[in-house]
Amino acid sequence: MRPAADAEPERVRIIDLTYDGRGVAHTSGKTVFVDGALPGEWVEMVRIRRRRRHDEARMAGLLEPSDERSDPICAHFGTCGGCSLQHLQPAAQLRAKEKILLDNLARFGDVAPERMFAPLDGPVVAYRRRARLGVRFVEKKGRVLVGFRERFKSFVADLDSCPVLAPPADQLVRPLADLIGALSIRRRLAQVEVCVADNRCAFVLRVLDPPTGTDRSLLRAFALEHDIDIYLQPKGPDSIVPLTEPAESLWFELPEFDLRIAFQPTDFIQINGVLNRRMVRRAAELLAPIAGQRILDLFCGLGNFTLPLARRGARVTGIEGDAGLVRRAQQNAAANGLAARAEFHVADLFADCAGHPWLSDAYDAVLLDPPRAGAERILPLIARKDVARVVYVSCHQETLARDAGALVNQFGYRLTGVGVMDMFPHTTHLESIALLERG
Repeated sequence: MRPAADAEPERVRIIDLTYDGRGVAHTSGKTVFVDGALPGEWVEMVRIRRRRRHDEARMAGLLEPSDERSDPICAHFGTCGGCSLQHLQPAAQLRAKEKILLDNLARFGDVAPERMFAPLDGPVVAYRRRARLGVRFVEKKGRVLVGFRERFKSFVADLDSCPVLAPPADQLVRPLADLIGALSIRRRLAQVEVCVADNRCAFVLRVLDPPTGTDRSLLRAFALEHDIDIYLQPKGPDSIVPLTEPAESLWFELPEFDLRIAFQPTDFIQINGVLNRRMVRRAAELLAPIAGQRILDLFCGLGNFTLPLARRGARVTGIEGDAGLVRRAQQNAAANGLAARAEFHVADLFADCAGHPWLSDAYDAVLLDPPRAGAERILPLIARKDVARVVYVSCHQETLARDAGALVNQFGYRLTGVGVMDMFPHTTHLESIALLERG
């Protein structure tokens, strides 16, 4: 974004932080969002875009820094769009996310929690075990770039490494770019999905043309040198095949529950392994399952919550729309000796589920872990079951607020507690967990 033609540096005080990590200033009767600025700071800004309701600006100078300002951990911060809050101390990031969560609950749900849970946090580097990296051959540079998109742009950031990726992927960004640059299909390779399991690291290459024999030899040598697995994806997710058969199974563990969960390299798993363990523990504490209790786990995926709750003695029914995930969840239940207490069914939870047999059963509690779209369609059916307790895990605060507001204001629940979980440190992504109980 270029400065407006009449833009001149202006001195402003930053009073707040937006949901996407920009500082908020008010000047000349208008709100301005200032990239790179933090609450409490005096900065010089230059307006780069003028809009009807607000302007956008970049920080041209830092006059009085915040006590919460931090030195970024990555040399690419500010250019790479993978992180937007490395200049803010981790504890302050959590406080900002708590404020955004409460603001959204009030604004979009007309609801407030009775109490705040202590935030869940963990490592702020080397935590990210899943990532989708763009790939682009740049003629002017004469080489391939691999990385996240640039901040506010569609270009692929020119990265050497990435300190938030889990090892060994953190140090393989530039070597991977050099490898792809040596392939005949370097212009026909669109992206790389990174997956770091507890036992292996896998790269899934989205190839628009099949690699040649020489390409395959180069890929195999790279995989052997760095002790990783490479998969090729010529079309949709069902087309993924390992470069070299047989590929070792991927898995992650939940030691507190004596569980090992196997998965495919593009299956959904939580990004942050440490936070996932703490999140599952908190969900289990909030639901407090006992032997014989019936729990319904909606949007269950691979059984990330289903299996731990079953391990604690409950009988758990997991519902998921992806048939492949349900099949692997069933396999994981059997492999962990839980087939008798954990059952799984395929159902589209964004459609009418009223006729499904599993919904005719009685349940003591419900766990919801929906995608960004939330769980609006299924809420009336949950309310009709007169379930005493609902634990809602959310990756999108507006839909959490909408759904929590409906459960409270329409269906007679209380929002007894809510808390943030720092699944994505240094980003504005906000993961949260809420407990709702019958009034």
